[in-house]
Amino acid sequence: MSRNITQTNWDNLVCDKEIATVLRQRSKTYVTEKVFASALEDYKELGWELAREYKNPKYVLVKMNKPYYEQFEDRVWQLFAKMGFSHMNSDRNFAMSYDYNNPELTQQIDVFAADEECVIIVECKSADRIKEVPFKKELEALHGQMDGLRKEALKKFPKRKVKFVWATQNIILSKMDKKRMNEWGIIHFGDAAVSYYHDLIKHLGVSAKYQLLGNLFANTEIRNMDNRIPAIQGRMGNHTYYSFSIEPERLLKIGYVLHRNEANKNMMPTYQRLIKKNRLVAVRKFVEEGGYFPNSLIISIDNNGKDLQFDLSPTKIDGCISKLGILHLPKKYRSAYIIDGQHRLYGYSGSKYASTNSIPVVAFVDLDRQEQIKTFMDINENQKAVPKTLRVTLNADMLWDSDDYNERRQALRSKIAQMLAEEETSPLLGRIVVGEDEKNDQKSITVEALQQALKRCNYFSTFGKKNVITKAGSFDVGENQSSCDLFYPFLEECLKYIKLHTAEEWEKTDKDGTMITMNRGIQAIIRVINDIVDYLISTDSIDPKNDATERLVQAVCFYLDPLIDYLNGINSEQRKELRSIVGGGGDKRFWRAYQKAIADVRMDFKPEGLEEYLLNEAKTFNLESAKMLHEIEKTVKAKIENALIGYYGDIWLIRALPKQIYDRAKKEADDQNYESIRNGDTQNTVSIWSCVTLAECKTIATSGNHWTAIFDDLLTRPDEDESAKTKDAKTEWLHKLYTITNKLKMNSYSVPIAEYEFIKSIHKWLLG
Repeated sequence: MSRNITQTNWDNLVCDKEIATVLRQRSKTYVTEKVFASALEDYKELGWELAREYKNPKYVLVKMNKPYYEQFEDRVWQLFAKMGFSHMNSDRNFAMSYDYNNPELTQQIDVFAADEECVIIVECKSADRIKEVPFKKELEALHGQMDGLRKEALKKFPKRKVKFVWATQNIILSKMDKKRMNEWGIIHFGDAAVSYYHDLIKHLGVSAKYQLLGNLFANTEIRNMDNRIPAIQGRMGNHTYYSFSIEPERLLKIGYVLHRNEANKNMMPTYQRLIKKNRLVAVRKFVEEGGYFPNSLIISIDNNGKDLQFDLSPTKIDGCISKLGILHLPKKYRSAYIIDGQHRLYGYSGSKYASTNSIPVVAFVDLDRQEQIKTFMDINENQKAVPKTLRVTLNADMLWDSDDYNERRQALRSKIAQMLAEEETSPLLGRIVVGEDEKNDQKSITVEALQQALKRCNYFSTFGKKNVITKAGSFDVGENQSSCDLFYPFLEECLKYIKLHTAEEWEKTDKDGTMITMNRGIQAIIRVINDIVDYLISTDSIDPKNDATERLVQAVCFYLDPLIDYLNGINSEQRKELRSIVGGGGDKRFWRAYQKAIADVRMDFKPEGLEEYLLNEAKTFNLESAKMLHEIEKTVKAKIENALIGYYGDIWLIRALPKQIYDRAKKEADDQNYESIRNGDTQNTVSIWSCVTLAECKTIATSGNHWTAIFDDLLTRPDEDESAKTKDAKTEWLHKLYTITNKLKMNSYSVPIAEYEFIKSIHKWLLG
């Protein structure tokens, strides 16, 4: 907003130690005020709360949270302060003149930051919740003032580069506003970018400024930089490379590390691991104590396809293919990507040796994205230094143009998972862990889980030998980008529909017991949408490759409505039961529960396998199975006992049972009998044989010559598979029955149809 100030109030700027003082105030999310104790209730009515009582009871300290928009301005201001900018506005009252002919026209500036290289002018916009906000008038106003503000800044800070930043919180920008910013040279910092730089500061401190400048001033010239360096030119594979030593300070200015996260989704190659603060501190300490690193940093110099200037030395060695000379590095920000060695380089930042030591470097020129990633992965693969989440996101780049079409579709699934995490319009923005983002209660969905869910669906084609399609995908039009453009808007709109109608459940975190915004929940939703699509295709209701997205979404949402009702009405017992299952069974349980919620209302919707699954999970066969298992065990043990008595006589237990089995069963029998007798029950003692399990019966039957001499005919099933020719294979049914018996002891277990039929077949054979 314009203010009636006659000129820029430069006296509002602070520097050096003054910045540290303001930073302490800006780091607080609240303001305090010392007031009379008698006025405390009046202050409470205005929203203040008691913060502290003084020894002098006449006064108290009250505090109040700053408005969300002021907290956001402070958060952005802190970024530049912590990065070491030398001059900054002290408060929200700083204003700059922007009209040379009328200096009384001024603009209030939210954040002003300057140093010896540049001036950054930031406009902050925020909302109390995520929503779309148009900024046409505001952006046009800033655009009209930019030239004047730039000139005004250069009067105070000459020979600097000036950049304008539009910082937003909880705001989705329109495509037109993004286009305006791009055309007018305004940099947008959204929530992800602000969070990214704050995280980077935690690890790098003031060194994070190099990353910021590389972003803001990519490919612009660095003033007063000597870019000449002695080097050796050589060939490696199909690539020209240069080997040289350089002062870390010089490489820090042009070097850049792009970390894979949602803040820099369009800046490739974003493959690096996030620099770790503890490792950086260790490296810096090592350097300060005189340590050094003999191995080379690996970098790729971006020179836009042009040859680097390399002045050959007159000194030559006959027969040597390497050449000596002077290499001219680009005098530009963000022109040297650090493929490997980021900790070694940034460890010198702020060190007294940054300008007096040199570090060895191997520099390639204009390596393409895939080649850089491949080099990075090759270096780090055996070190297991690349986190799994980062590996998954890298697949979107490494495999996009793979010769193997299944790998291409893997890359496509990774890309869609990333888009769900990164697109400003995605209902899952801020809920997915990408690259090296840190997992927390709010952000607990992983890209691996999303990719796995997509892989289990029929959205995209699968291929056999020679890339021949074995199963056509419902949204697959033969090429990755086109398939992505067709499918992603559809999936996003379906998820938006669910979010809109399950607002309370959607906002729950993993800690709150959410049924949606956690791995299993969102996987089940993605899979059940696929089930609906498959069903609608089978009834000729939709054609995903030709129908408009709106029509597809409308058709699918009719079947999502019952699921929405289920999610909104789920009780604590259902929630606990679904979330308590661990392993892959839990994933399936969520998916089938969501299918059932739809099928119960939409009777025509009958997903393959649901009916059998529900039957298996309903404990329908538990009681009968338990009864048959008891009868089978009693019969089997009687047959075995009679056979062993006939073979060994009265001492059959000692002669027939392996010592380990005998000792275990005897101990169990003794323990049970001891307790029974102590409790006055002398009638119901148990025998050693009654404590032998079916699994141990199998061991007894196959020990020594027992099988051939006693049990081959007795225990071989008449309908035994032809492949079961060994005694272990022929008695496997005993161990299987033992396993089912143990599982039935768990209250949550439900005997599936297949196991029930197996038990029944054994029962029929043994008992008729």
